[in-house]
Parts: sequence; C-alpha cells; structure tokens
Amino acid sequence: MIVIKDLWKRYDKLQVLAGLNLEIQTGETLVVLGRSGVGKSVLLKHIIGVTPPDQGSIDVDGVRITGLKGHELLKAIHHMGMLFQGAALFDSMNIEENTGFYLQQHGDPNTGEPYDPKEIKRLVSDALDMVGLGGTQKKMPSELSGGMRKRAGLARLIVYRPSILLYDEPTTGLDPITAMQINELIVKTQKELHATSIVVTHDILSALYVGDRLALHKDGKIAYVDQPDAFMKIDDPVIHFLHRTISEDPRSFRTERFNLNE
Repeated sequence: MIVIKDLWKRYDKLQVLAGLNLEIQTGETLVVLGRSGVGKSVLLKHIIGVTPPDQGSIDVDGVRITGLKGHELLKAIHHMGMLFQGAALFDSMNIEENTGFYLQQHGDPNTGEPYDPKEIKRLVSDALDMVGLGGTQKKMPSELSGGMRKRAGLARLIVYRPSILLYDEPTTGLDPITAMQINELIVKTQKELHATSIVVTHDILSALYVGDRLALHKDGKIAYVDQPDAFMKIDDPVIHFLHRTISEDPRSFRTERFNLNE
C-alpha cells in the first residue's frame, strides 16, 4: 500500500503539488488523469524517490521513503520500476543490453547477488517474449518504431519483476491501435506480476481500459478518486469533457467553447 499525505512541491513560482493526498491499494491499478503540465509526472518521481517534496510524506508498504537517501532509499524502492514517457532507452546499447541493464548493475533484487550471464540472457528473452519483442535482442533502439520502443521499455521494467509499477504517459505519441496494444500489455503485466500499478495519463480511453480506480489531478491536488463508472458521473467540467470525448462525434465540439479551469 502507498500512502501519500499533504505533499507539496514548488518549482520557482509554479506550485505543482499543493497538499496532495492519495492512497493506492496493494494489487490495484490506479490511473491519475489530468491535463498536460499539471504535475502528474512529478507525482510519480516523488513516489519512486527521485524528487524530494518540499513538505509531506510518502509511505510505501509501511516504510516512509521521504527523507531517505543513498543506500537506504535504494533499499526501500528496489521493488519499484518505472516506464518513462519516452521509454528512455540507451541509444548506444542494443535491446538485449537495454533490457538486462538493471540485472547487470544490481544483480538479483531479492538477494543482491550477481546474475550468471546465461541467466540474464534467459530473463531478458522471457521479458521480450512477454511484450511481443522476441528475436529483437540485437536490434538498436533506432531500428524500432515508437510502439516497439515502448514495449522494449516495458520489458526493461518487468525483467526484474517489481511489485510496484509506475507508468508515465504510456500511450503518448502512439497511434490508436498501438496505444491499445500497450494498454493490453499493462493489464497483462499487472496480472502476471500481481503488481500494484500507477498510470498517469491524459488518455481517457487508456484510463478506462486499464484502471481499477481513476483519480483526477487538479490544482495540485487529487480532486476525486473513484471506480471508473462512478468517476465518469462526477459533476466536474474536466470529467464532463472527458466523458463527451468518448461518447460524442468530435465534430460537435467545433462550435463550442470549454472552460476546463472551473
């Protein structure tokens, strides 16, 4: 379980998080929706310990990670993994090397012991097969399409089988068919690893497909959290707009103006 209490973060004059509170239940997929630039990715960086808050706390499975540094922080988050928005593959490494990078650097996440090279190859092959990239081990990132790079990033995430998965805009920049394939992989991965997943996105179709619960990030806080059907009925202009985008012909929006900042 992840418990976030009264989280604040400011960058110069921009208040990104303003007393944010949120609880993520073990084993669920929680989707955090919101407009671009509201701080959804910043929230993920706080959860994984990359960015310290100005104020507030984050407890992960009973361990308070806020304030931890170095080895203690690494120990507390070793069971977490993150799929970055751009996949963040190393351009100079092939797909096999990218996927096995964590295993090479850190060894077995449970014991800390180094892996045998043959075992790394086996684990990498299994992870690539799981995301539909079997046989691409020797390809370079530049040889892959955008959707394939997302898959490779996901393989690198799941290869050490973390119990908490963070996804930063996993379908951004993808065509609708490829985006749905990524959504299917998110669901498949959650079931395969019995993991807790947090997905930040502004893609309502993705949110409804993968999410057990949906949350709206607004004005630096989580404004609402609920199961998908109940969430879509909440009386809020942003949620009204999201609902209409999936229920109406988009040409009906041409003559209307929307104030989504209310």
